[in-house]
Amino acid sequence: MTLLSAALPSPAVAEQLLLEAEALNPGGWVTHSRYVALAARSIAERHPALDPERMHTLGLLHDIGRRTGPNKDRHILDGYDFLTALGYEGAARIALTHSFVIPDVATLQGAWDGTPGELARLRDLLAAVTLSEEDRLLQLCDMLAVAEGFCTVQERVVDVALRYSVNEHTPEKWRAKLALKAHFDGVCGVNIYRLLPGLVERLLG
Repeated sequence: MTLLSAALPSPAVAEQLLLEAEALNPGGWVTHSRYVALAARSIAERHPALDPERMHTLGLLHDIGRRTGPNKDRHILDGYDFLTALGYEGAARIALTHSFVIPDVATLQGAWDGTPGELARLRDLLAAVTLSEEDRLLQLCDMLAVAEGFCTVQERVVDVALRYSVNEHTPEKWRAKLALKAHFDGVCGVNIYRLLPGLVERLLG
């Protein structure tokens, strides 16, 4: 897997893929994906090195493996395989990396819902990755949205913990996610919560 592949669909094709996936497995993950995409675009517009349209497209597709659901963490591998088969290696990479702020399958919070062989393949794929700035932004944006809209990192980690439980790696993951926000605050020169429409207003009433 290349460090950063340009291969991803056009915005229109990405939208169509998301609509087709929604027909197969309707759910809140679709609106979550749209908010992740908007967050990625909004932050990339302030970032000196990231392309907003590309990041929006990657946000739309990061959870595309949910098309095979209902599923849990297996959506990571399902999305990677689906997008790779279509020739969209750049988008496939994000499907793979978006859940791994620490690139280790041991940090998955729930019980693996695929086969042992699939888990071993996921482990091998992650071992070949060096996280890029694109990977890191999508990991952050995945933490900035729920189905109902934008949220803080702290709100999102509680949401994930309630659905998937926690394990001995959870505190380390939470620290890494908070560090991601601090990184992008610094690179963008602004508290990135201010870039997400309506979030500050909701938090401050």
